[in-house]
Amino acid sequence: MNQQTPVPRLDLAPKLKRPLSLWNPLDYLRLLYWVFYFPQALRWYVDTFGGGYIPSWEMNWRKEWELLRQNPIQRNLLFQGLVLTVVTSLFLGGFLQQLHIPINWYGVASGVAICVAGGVVFGMASDVASFVASGVRLGMASFVASGVAFGVVFGVAFGVRLGVALFVASGVAGGVAFGVASFVASGVVFGVASGVAFGVAFGVVLGVVFGVAFGVVLGVAFGVAFGVAILRPENWLLGLPFVVRFPHNRQWQIPRVTALPLYSLSFRLKNWLRREWETGLHNANQLLAYTLQFIPVIQAVNQVLAETPPEQVVFRVVQLAEDPFDWQLVRFSSASLNETLKSTFVEDFFSLPFFFFFPRRWKEQLQPRFFTDTRLDTPARATAAGFWYLHEKELAKAEEAFETVRSLLYGEEMFTLAQTLAAFNKAKEPDAIATVEIPPFPQEPLLRPVTWQTLTSLRCVVENAEIIQRSQSAYQRSSALNRALGELTEILDNPDTLPQAERGLIVDIAQTWKTALERIAKDVGKISIIEPVKNPYVVGPPVEGELFVGREDVMRQLEELWVRSSQLQSVVIYGHRRMGKTSILRNVAKFVGEGVQVAYVNLLEVADAPQGVVEVLMAISDAISEVMQIPPPSNEDLLSLPQRTFSRYLTQVEGELGTKGLIVALDEFEQIEKLIEAGKIPVDFMGYLRGLAHKSSKIAFAFAGLHTLEEMTADYFQPFFASVIPIHVGFIEAKPTHQMLANPAIEDFPLDYTPEALDKIYELTHGQPYLVQLVGFQLVRRYNDEVFNTGRAQDHILKIEEVEAVVNDSEFFQRGRYYFDGVWGQAVRGAAGQQAILRALAPSPEGLSLEALSQSTSIEIAPLQEALNTLKRHDVVEEIEGRWRIIVELFRKWVLKL
Repeated sequence: MNQQTPVPRLDLAPKLKRPLSLWNPLDYLRLLYWVFYFPQALRWYVDTFGGGYIPSWEMNWRKEWELLRQNPIQRNLLFQGLVLTVVTSLFLGGFLQQLHIPINWYGVASGVAICVAGGVVFGMASDVASFVASGVRLGMASFVASGVAFGVVFGVAFGVRLGVALFVASGVAGGVAFGVASFVASGVVFGVASGVAFGVAFGVVLGVVFGVAFGVVLGVAFGVAFGVAILRPENWLLGLPFVVRFPHNRQWQIPRVTALPLYSLSFRLKNWLRREWETGLHNANQLLAYTLQFIPVIQAVNQVLAETPPEQVVFRVVQLAEDPFDWQLVRFSSASLNETLKSTFVEDFFSLPFFFFFPRRWKEQLQPRFFTDTRLDTPARATAAGFWYLHEKELAKAEEAFETVRSLLYGEEMFTLAQTLAAFNKAKEPDAIATVEIPPFPQEPLLRPVTWQTLTSLRCVVENAEIIQRSQSAYQRSSALNRALGELTEILDNPDTLPQAERGLIVDIAQTWKTALERIAKDVGKISIIEPVKNPYVVGPPVEGELFVGREDVMRQLEELWVRSSQLQSVVIYGHRRMGKTSILRNVAKFVGEGVQVAYVNLLEVADAPQGVVEVLMAISDAISEVMQIPPPSNEDLLSLPQRTFSRYLTQVEGELGTKGLIVALDEFEQIEKLIEAGKIPVDFMGYLRGLAHKSSKIAFAFAGLHTLEEMTADYFQPFFASVIPIHVGFIEAKPTHQMLANPAIEDFPLDYTPEALDKIYELTHGQPYLVQLVGFQLVRRYNDEVFNTGRAQDHILKIEEVEAVVNDSEFFQRGRYYFDGVWGQAVRGAAGQQAILRALAPSPEGLSLEALSQSTSIEIAPLQEALNTLKRHDVVEEIEGRWRIIVELFRKWVLKL
């Protein structure tokens, strides 16, 4: 069975696990090799060990200085480049002197110094890696330019590039040819003319001499000089045997610095791309990053794309443009080679020295001149052109390109993407942002999910800009502005999550919009209060709807017991007065969803129940009937056989439930105890309820009251001990308390709080919901009174001074007496001495030790501890580091006033 070998995954990066050492001579040889035969390694080295590579076109003096000052790797590389330039020049000078070649050491020193200085200047203006790559070449070339006869200058210079010693001879030959290349185009005539031109600049005699002497040689050797300087044939020839001899070896050698196409490279890459497109793209990017084999890579990618079925074209080009090492790869996937150069031979000839010293710029400066503009004649070329134009921020051309592939799979998504970005990019001012016409977004599955998520955020900015434009409410406009700026800030803080093609454009749009909206922030943020503020805080009745916040923990527990459980569980919800138990029962239906119906019964409505248990069952039946839309039993049936009739009614209800469940919520459960103690309800009623709770897995009870069932002393509550799950309702935490105050569920609430004011309210209330609402209610009343009754100007931001003024007003404690009296009255029940303990603790905000409290109340330690435990269970007191204190500061102040 013939199986294809797997596609190798190239890793052409240098294999170096440590930074180059300043004290290791072999590291200088490695650096010298990188400079002449693997200059791409310098960029890799800076990127890997230097904390990130900054492209030369983004570099400036300030950035370079900061890098050198903060980054030791960058500093060491600069020093190593200087040492390499000087030492190698001295070594070559000594070597040539041994060969009896005259050396002018003063000229050598001067030339090297001048070129090193120039290299440093160039490096500071671009980047350290560029300095090392160019400065070493410049310094060593200057050595021969200053120390040897002009005819040998270029020979030695090219000899250094060809391998210091091994290729000196061929380098001299090519160098001699190149040395006179600037004086003639062909023959003696052009040599004389060029010599004269150079004579103007450098001396007439020198120009004529060299023009005549070397003009003839140029006509023969120009091609050799060009190849040596630019195409680096010696590099190609060195690597060729390894490529030919080991075509299947994953470690085959690839010449790094040659633009001559390598044997079978394009063919090999095409095979990889056909077999595994993603791995082939990885290998293509490796070749672009660490070799100059640009043309073979382009040829392979274009040919495979041309063979790709239409339904796969867009998907493959998206992968091509996902993270290319060089975006020219995407550009030239939509272009073709010109048959002729656009520039003349002589024009390119004069740029040869530049390419000699800066070979990495070859592709950037010379190679693009071999290519035409993008073409849209095939689906692959059109798609590649679309991504190139996205990257270049030319949206009209991107739309045109993607429009040609709209009929292909994912083509419509790409066209809509270009359309949407074009619409966003045109809007520069707030009014224009508010009126952007956004095309309908494509449906999933999507090729660019992250991009569409970001565009959804930009669409939200447009919607909020529209609110800013049309709303007359200062609150709505300010809130919309904050939302819009928040969306834009989120985009600008996370640009790296976006694909490269559209990243720059989206960041530009976000920054433009943010700047535009910030310019109007001052006017939008102004709030003018011209009428009394509507009070959003609820004091007294249960809180419902959006006003209900801060009880997510309790709701999660109920959801687990009633939604995620296979059988409904009965619960008892307990806590001290005004803690929000009723609000929980009134709002729980919204949280548990339609799968569970909640029938709420307030047992206080049965009052003293003159008809006894019948009135209780009637109240429960009516609540169930209202929720389930099932007529309740007749009064006559309930009066004659109350318990039997109600049981039959529950059986009927269970049959109508289907897959749903029913919770019977009995609020103020202490009323049952009072009715039993008053003889209005038989003592076995609790056993009857327990039987009902166990009768069906679809029906359960929720009891809400002040005590846990274990605290109820009568024997008739014993059957429930093992039948219900207790859920404690305690204080609200600080963050939900702040949310409750600063963001009440009411539109156009214009007041705000300082953080100190919010912290003060929590310190006084400890998150007791009734007191939090009461403080907020009184603050709004006081604000309205100050502004509209007394006429005094008042800031719309509530400060800690306003909070203290409200709680120090006698009206506050008078209005909150329902809470304070309730907690105080509850302290009478249960263990003895609770009220005495509270009186003793009130004067001490920091609390008292058990011994000090015993002395103050004259209560023995054992009963004192029992009373304290009762108060602790009821969330009245707490123990911190051995000291007992009243939890709620406002209640402590109230007790102090008694």
